[in-house]
Amino acid sequence: MLRITLEQWRMFLAVVEHGGFNQASEAVFKSQSSIHHAVKKIEEGLDVRLFEVIGRKTVLTEAGNMMLRRASYLLSEAEKVETVGLTLSQGIETKLKLAVDEVFPRTVLYNALDTVSKMYPLLQIELFEPVLSGSNEQLKADEVEIAISPISLGAGLSESLAYVEFQAVASAAHSLHAIDRPLSLEDLKSYRQIVVRDSARDGPNTRVDEGWLEANHRWTVGHLHSSIDIICNGLGYAWLPVHLITTYLNDKTLKPLNLKNSTKRTTQLFLTIKDSDQLGPAAKYFAKEIMRQCSAFTHRE
Repeated sequence: MLRITLEQWRMFLAVVEHGGFNQASEAVFKSQSSIHHAVKKIEEGLDVRLFEVIGRKTVLTEAGNMMLRRASYLLSEAEKVETVGLTLSQGIETKLKLAVDEVFPRTVLYNALDTVSKMYPLLQIELFEPVLSGSNEQLKADEVEIAISPISLGAGLSESLAYVEFQAVASAAHSLHAIDRPLSLEDLKSYRQIVVRDSARDGPNTRVDEGWLEANHRWTVGHLHSSIDIICNGLGYAWLPVHLITTYLNDKTLKPLNLKNSTKRTTQLFLTIKDSDQLGPAAKYFAKEIMRQCSAFTHRE
């Protein structure tokens, strides 16, 4: 049997947070005598002194400081228990699984996830980071609720979300930059291209070779950051998302290739949901928030 109730601990915290019994009384709409009584019950029940008066100020004793940390944790956990109960009663899901293509701007994604987590603090988020058709494959297999992919599944399922700009680049010291004329496709075919592997598992016939220029020499890697690292080390060229290589372009580690045609291309990303009616409140909130974040990100650029 607990000697102290949660309400008594709340009164103790109110005195600390508001700087005294009078201030606590006004803040929590309780009589000063009831707050005094609650604190006295704690002190008597635990045989400990929580406050002392110094001048005109009511301050915590050393024991009071120790109890404050414990009481704060106790009340925080109690609030979480209540939140769990409300979440379950309102049908709010406890987990959200997302498949987000590696090229999607991470700052936008993290801002959206942070906003969702503040709205639904007990929501567990599981993030998968596939490449190309991998996001849609996971969605079709019901491994995730929402996918962000460069491949649309068609009207009614996929909605345009954002555009990502890619640039053809190589290390500043790469021999392609020594060719004193605009580069043709045939020129590029003689050099090693770094390509990121489609993470889909259904088989080679369903995978996409996005951006491959049919180079005679090709390295295929599993992650964008591996591709960036290889390019920075002068071992090939690639089309890379501009938002991931801005720092390398600015410090001249990477240099755009001088192509006959445009050195840049744009890839469209789609937000894909199989059945929006089956989404829980948190998933729907994420879908709206990621759309809002993408809109704000586009306007900033």
